[in-house]
Amino acid sequence: MVIFSVYVVNKAGGLIYQYDNYVPRNVVLNLSLKWWFGATVGHAILSINGVDVMGKNTADGKDILEYLKDSANYPVSIRFGRARLSSNEKLMLASMFHSLFAIGSQLSPEVGSSGIEMLETDVFKLHCFQTLTGIKFIVLADPRQSGIDALLRKIYELYSDFALKNPFYSLEMPIRCELFDQNLKSALEVAEKAGNFGAGS
Repeated sequence: MVIFSVYVVNKAGGLIYQYDNYVPRNVVLNLSLKWWFGATVGHAILSINGVDVMGKNTADGKDILEYLKDSANYPVSIRFGRARLSSNEKLMLASMFHSLFAIGSQLSPEVGSSGIEMLETDVFKLHCFQTLTGIKFIVLADPRQSGIDALLRKIYELYSDFALKNPFYSLEMPIRCELFDQNLKSALEVAEKAGNFGAGS
């Protein structure tokens, strides 16, 4: 079971917190590559021999294909995973979801609908919990991951305990709190191991 990421969106639709929890798999290849190869559709090369990759170049500016042609770099360890989103893409997606959430609330045939609580695809589920003050907690997880409702409420509890009680934090501002980060990571680990967060707490 995997929890991919956590987003916190303020009542105005601004992204105030984001954490990527997805750990890509390592693949070790001991062969000479003569052509470009791919991984699962939707995945990209994240690093080669421990050096981060952005686009078609390594973090130190080397072209990936040139790096792979050099036999001195073998054996090569290539890390694949979902392509990383830029900060601007994350901000745009958060505000877009905020708008869809509002539209979903208005289009619902039920009076007083709370908006989108879950979107399901064949590769992930998006779960959303909105507080009475309009803060949205969003978790992207594997479709088989259970106990996300309890996890969302745990994240809200952590937000209340470590962000809201911090005298230097003001609403609508990005969450920058080390205790919140640490406790969120622990909660995600418990949720992933248990597969059902409610059973693990």
